[in-house]
Amino acid sequence: MALKILVTGGAGFIGSALVRHLINNSDHQVLNVDALTYAGNLSSLASVESSNRYSFAQADICDTDAVAALVNEFQPDIITHLAAESHVDRSIDGPSAFIQTNLVGTFSMLRVALDYWRALASERQAAFRFHHISTDEVFGALGDEGFFTEETAYDPRSPYSASKAGSDHLVSAWHHTYGLPTLITNCSNNYGPHHFPEKLIPLVIIKCLAGEPLPVYGKGDNVRDWLYVDDHVRALQAVFERGAVGESYMVGGRSERTNLAVVHTICDTLDRIQPRADGISYREQITFVSDRPGHDFRYAIDASKLERDLGWTPLESFETGMEKTIRWYLENRTWWEAIQSGAYRGERLGLSAA
Repeated sequence: MALKILVTGGAGFIGSALVRHLINNSDHQVLNVDALTYAGNLSSLASVESSNRYSFAQADICDTDAVAALVNEFQPDIITHLAAESHVDRSIDGPSAFIQTNLVGTFSMLRVALDYWRALASERQAAFRFHHISTDEVFGALGDEGFFTEETAYDPRSPYSASKAGSDHLVSAWHHTYGLPTLITNCSNNYGPHHFPEKLIPLVIIKCLAGEPLPVYGKGDNVRDWLYVDDHVRALQAVFERGAVGESYMVGGRSERTNLAVVHTICDTLDRIQPRADGISYREQITFVSDRPGHDFRYAIDASKLERDLGWTPLESFETGMEKTIRWYLENRTWWEAIQSGAYRGERLGLSAA
């Protein structure tokens, strides 16, 4: 059945991937609501912008009146809430924007969604879903063993993860207190095409190509579980179409790697598909820099519930997803060069005091 889906943050990395996926692989109608802050990029949606099932509205999720007007006009069956400030280092430099967008913005969305849902006919009320997309960082850090699950206690360590943890709790509270039919997903680190260049993988790819030092925090032994973005958005669709109301689902790629291993994989892949002119390995560009304050040691996700209940599994391994990602950056220089010429030029973030 074709649904009307409102996506907040649909010009961002994961949001634009979700919009492209829905337009290309479903009959759903999509309204993309995005404030177009520094990480929002409508060029990431160029391939679907001409579809008669896609529309865009520029609005800040903290502007309750503007969002309410859009929701009441569009009449969504699903709200997928991805709009967020999402970079840990930026949250260290400027936490106020994270509190405003991730906490106040989510509160604003919940107010609008609840008023809208309460006014629906009973059949549409039963079908409506508010799907909040979050992160595994809300659970803090793991040691060498174990995995995050849906039962893991929250233990955020950065301004970013604290703001996302708070937004998760707001969504859960609106379900338990007011009956709003909500869903929450917590994902591991995403990577793939159209990723904003401040994040580790695109930053390293671009610095490799520029012949610049490749910054690795500390000893590079912090561990993350990596999830190819197209696998993630397939999971999001499965959850908002078939997930159980009030439940949360972990989404992970079963691809744990140390940060240094990630950088090595990028270097080795580029050595193979686009070697340096001087024949030297890109690994020679690696340089170790001071660690991020409060850097969590390890994240790892157990996605068994999602796999068991909804039949989702990742299609990409880390190696296949990484090669697809690197080839995309090689073939789409104009996309990231335009970003680099603007607000972000690859500088180190997260060292200043708040």
